[in-house]
Amino acid sequence: MYDFLIRTATPADLEIIARVEAECFPPAEAAGESEFRQRLSHYADHFWLMFEGDRLISFVDGFVTDLPDLTDEMYADASLHDAHGAWQMIFGVNTIPSHRGHGYAGQLIRRAIADADAQGRKGLVLTCKEALIPYYAKFGFADEGISGSTHGGVLWHQMRLTFR
Repeated sequence: MYDFLIRTATPADLEIIARVEAECFPPAEAAGESEFRQRLSHYADHFWLMFEGDRLISFVDGFVTDLPDLTDEMYADASLHDAHGAWQMIFGVNTIPSHRGHGYAGQLIRRAIADADAQGRKGLVLTCKEALIPYYAKFGFADEGISGSTHGGVLWHQMRLTFR
C-alpha cells in the first residue's frame, strides 16, 4: 500500500504531467509538453498533483484571471495568468485510467476550491462535456450553458462555483 501525496508542481514535473494528460485526453484535446512548459513557467503553484508513491496518478491545473469566462486563448497563452486575479480557471482534471473511480480527482478539486477560497478569489470556472455536468455539480459548480470554446472540436459547458 502506498502513501498518497498532494503537492503543487515544479518545472521538473513536465514530462510526467504531459504523459498523464496524453493518457487521459484524446490528442485533439490534450495539452502537450510545450503548453505545459509554458504553464509551469507561469503558474506551477496552480497545478495540484496527486502521487501514489512516486507515480503521478491525478492532477488538476489552471490559472488565475480577472476575466469571468474561460476562453480558448487562455489554454494557449500562459502569460495571461494574473496571480491577483479574481477567478481560478480549471483547464484540466486528469486521473490515469487505472485509478479512476476512487475519488482522487475529487480530492484535488476540493483542494483547488479550498486554495482559491483561501486566496480570496471570487470562485472557480471550468468547462466540461455535458455528461460531466452532474459530477462537477457535486462540488458546487453551476452549469452556465454552452461555452464559446471550440477546443478540440468538442461542445463544452461552462461551469462556475462562486464564493461571494
